[in-house]
Amino acid sequence: MLTFRRALVAAAFFLTIFYLISSSSSNPPSITTPAVPKADADVEAAKHASTTAVTDKSPSGANSAQQNPQGQRPIQDMSRMTLYEKLAYQFPYDVESKFPAYIWQTWKWTPAHSEFNFRDQEATWTQQHPGFIHEVITDKVAVHLIRLLYASVPEVVEAYNALPLPVLKADFFRYLILLARGGIYSDIDTYAIRSAVEWIPDSVPKDAIGLVIGIEADPDRPDWKEWYSRRIQFCQWTIQSKPGHPVLREVVSRITNATLAMKRNGTLRGVLDKNVIEFTGPALWTDVIFEYFNDKRYFDMTHSAGSIDWKNFTGMEVSKRVGDVVVLPITSFSPGVGQMGAKDYDDPMAFVKHDFEGTWKPESERHIGENK
Repeated sequence: MLTFRRALVAAAFFLTIFYLISSSSSNPPSITTPAVPKADADVEAAKHASTTAVTDKSPSGANSAQQNPQGQRPIQDMSRMTLYEKLAYQFPYDVESKFPAYIWQTWKWTPAHSEFNFRDQEATWTQQHPGFIHEVITDKVAVHLIRLLYASVPEVVEAYNALPLPVLKADFFRYLILLARGGIYSDIDTYAIRSAVEWIPDSVPKDAIGLVIGIEADPDRPDWKEWYSRRIQFCQWTIQSKPGHPVLREVVSRITNATLAMKRNGTLRGVLDKNVIEFTGPALWTDVIFEYFNDKRYFDMTHSAGSIDWKNFTGMEVSKRVGDVVVLPITSFSPGVGQMGAKDYDDPMAFVKHDFEGTWKPESERHIGENK
């Protein structure tokens, strides 16, 4: 686990990697009725957003890979880029790459600390994922890690530091670490029932998937709005992704822009716990995912039967693929809840157990069974 000495070593490692990445190569990428993902053109758009880019003047007109056998990216002037374009340039998405073997969790203490009280839960992730790098990141380490990973996008660092509630920072961190490094994020009060190698069906090629998500809520009842923010709500206490995925890029952009706008007009301190779901939590996460499913930049909707919405996912009992996203049924990340069609922990589709301990709340407000 992450001791202070290992944190220093990790910081030095990430700083070195960040420097190398800034001058290294990048490979631009590729519901029943699946939409077809288009190649991610955001990296190219980001490159062309700069009018002062270093370009090849070769009369042959050969591409950069031919002229530069080492595949180095030219230095770009990012001052003219939007935040979304900056993130696309810094963290390009390659759907054909492998899912990184990282497991990220956050808590006030590491497992080496005497007050760490999630040993049983934390141990299951290591046991189910031998060979993975598994880190429990403390708040103090998270600040420095974000500063290193997003040094070239300072507005993201400013937004992270400005967020007034621990739960907002916790939500933001999961998106930030997955955008930059990929892997699995899961809340500290979760148990890994089955390895992530089983999450994607064998019939689906791993090099065609960049994001794995699960359903948190499917409240098929007239008064669902009294209990949940969305008719179908996607879970963000456990997420698996490849670095640079456009959904993560959009979420990070929205949270950053909203945070800095509220900071400028003096309303950021007015964000309360009840606003978290919409600001950084599962409501925002769900909205961005549905928008992605219907985004013509990424999907050819020519032969689609219509917009993809909650109706495509309600009542599902097996996983569904939508382009480069695998959506898991409610049983996968919420087994044993006894409602909304979720089955028990021994079901073949049960992958992660969540204790719903409200770990983001102060100790005095925490109640078993509560969730964001």
